[in-house]
Amino acid sequence: MIIFLTKSVIPEAWRTFAEGKYGIFTHPVLSEVGKKYGKSAVQAALRRNVQRGVVVIPKSTHKERTEQNFDIWDFTLSEEDTEKIAKLDTGKSGIVN
Repeated sequence: MIIFLTKSVIPEAWRTFAEGKYGIFTHPVLSEVGKKYGKSAVQAALRRNVQRGVVVIPKSTHKERTEQNFDIWDFTLSEEDTEKIAKLDTGKSGIVN
């Protein structure tokens, strides 16, 4: 989804966690980056999107995970770490072919 404002376009992440597909919760690169900041793999992925200016609306039915999803505002990923995460992009949509 793209939200149009008067002079801006703000991308929004849908299916932020891809419903757990692709091993996002335990991915070695995301886990390594998250650990460096005392965070989880998911928190590293969320922070990467936020730093790119993407609106993220993660969903969880678990209170603990919901709280964890909000706990991404006390750190900033280094350029090196954002590049590591960017290399994981497959260039394919998880929603449409």
